[in-house]
Amino acid sequence: MREARSIIERARPEEIQTLLNPRGVIRHFLRLALTRTEADSGSFVLLNPSTGFLDIEASVGLRKGAVRTKLRADEGVTGWVATTGRPMRISDVRREWRYVPIDPRIRAELAVPVEVGSTVIGVLNVDSHRVGHFTRTHEQALSQLAAQAAQWLAIGWEIEGFRQKARQLGTLVEIAQTLVSQPDLNPLFDGVVRNAARLMGGARSFLFLLTEDKTHLLLRAAFSDDPGLPREFAIPVDESVFSVVVKKGKPLLVLDLAEEPYVHCPELQIGGQELRSVLAVPLSFVERVGVLCVCMAQRHRFANSEIELLQTLADLSTVAIQKARLLQQVMKIEEGLRQSERLSALGLLATEVAHEIRNPLTVIQMLFYTLADRFPDDPGVQKDVAVIAAKLCQMNRITEQVLTLGRSAQPLVEPISVERMLDEILLLVRHKLSAQGIQVEKEIPAEIPPLQGDRGQIEQALLNLILNAAEAMPRGGVLGLNTSVVERDGIAYLALGVRDSGPGMTQEEVENLFVPFLTRKAQGTGIGMAIVRKIMEDHRGKVEVDSAPGKGSHLSLLFPLAPP
Repeated sequence: MREARSIIERARPEEIQTLLNPRGVIRHFLRLALTRTEADSGSFVLLNPSTGFLDIEASVGLRKGAVRTKLRADEGVTGWVATTGRPMRISDVRREWRYVPIDPRIRAELAVPVEVGSTVIGVLNVDSHRVGHFTRTHEQALSQLAAQAAQWLAIGWEIEGFRQKARQLGTLVEIAQTLVSQPDLNPLFDGVVRNAARLMGGARSFLFLLTEDKTHLLLRAAFSDDPGLPREFAIPVDESVFSVVVKKGKPLLVLDLAEEPYVHCPELQIGGQELRSVLAVPLSFVERVGVLCVCMAQRHRFANSEIELLQTLADLSTVAIQKARLLQQVMKIEEGLRQSERLSALGLLATEVAHEIRNPLTVIQMLFYTLADRFPDDPGVQKDVAVIAAKLCQMNRITEQVLTLGRSAQPLVEPISVERMLDEILLLVRHKLSAQGIQVEKEIPAEIPPLQGDRGQIEQALLNLILNAAEAMPRGGVLGLNTSVVERDGIAYLALGVRDSGPGMTQEEVENLFVPFLTRKAQGTGIGMAIVRKIMEDHRGKVEVDSAPGKGSHLSLLFPLAPP
């Protein structure tokens, strides 16, 4: 910094603004070089570390099209000077085999290296249309100008670096505020990839999240100018180039996909746009949850500061994602509590009403049968008696169901043989299933452990599911009964499944399946599935529903293998 201050103090006030800008430095010293060497043309060339080519940053006096010339770092006179770090003075370019012609008028050339510290960053070239024009004095003057230009470039790049970091920091703070304030996951995912591409200057960006079983990466969002990008697809972690990011938590850098034959990235090469460089960093919150990836259309060497910048964005994004997930869970729990309160109040009211109805209903039944016995020989009366008796039985059954729903009895836990229990239930409904032409398929592995629970309550729940499945197949079908051990959120469950080949249910019907007194059946009460859910809650289990229109329904009762 002391050297930089000394350089600035020696500069004239009107020069400082120009010389603090790298492009201004290049143009300023190129003009000075032409003046002091009395050259006809010249160029200021910088070595591009990302592409490995020498790029003409500024030129004066060269013919149109010459500035588009691309030289490798070891090609031509300029390449030789950049590689060796030594100046080169040519009296007649037609006699120099290393010279690459870019302007037919040029006869003499002088090129000196531009060095920062001990590293050559570029070359300052001047040309003349006269053979033997450049002298040793010209070479010394040009070398001095190159040294001064290198000092000013170093200062300008440092200042530009500070400016860029300030812009990036401001952008990062702005992005963080936007992401953290976003409550919905899908807009949040889109915001992450859009801002990642914006922050890094990338052509594309991708956000992958791990599935629950940690075996696949699921694409949740992608940003690109290409409208043909898919919204979602999954790739196995072990087959993905991102496996090192997921398993070891380290960034992945690919300088050039075209030069890496062993790097296979089908998950990135989507659409028509060709990608060259890739940077991927892990999304981590307690444990790794996914990958954030940025792709460049041009070959790009990522600096450590860029890796740290993307990792910071990934960390902020992970916090925002976890916050949005927790917020959704809280909203779901709150809605569940409100629903539970409504159902509790409704259940209490229904229980009180059923209790008040049952006593007079019992009296009515006793008196009705006594009255019916007085007309044993009248066919018309007996027909009416049968109808009234059936309706009284139906009313009594409804009141018992309502009272069961409101009752809070702890299950009597005992070991239950699942296969034997299912056989006994099927024995009860065999006539109904046979009459409807329903075929039963059982899948019960021999290694299934005994079920721990209240046999009477579990039989009631299964019988309810089987009867519902039969009602969904009035013209016949397949009734599937299956058992398996599954894992949900790290907890092992014994699953008892009932599957039908009926018409299936819409999403709205699935959501209302357990709402008491809400039914699609003409003769239903809407209490059966509410009782099933209550039985499962008493057993600390749950009910899973998989159904869609035209695909039938599959309901599973999940009992924790650990004793309730």
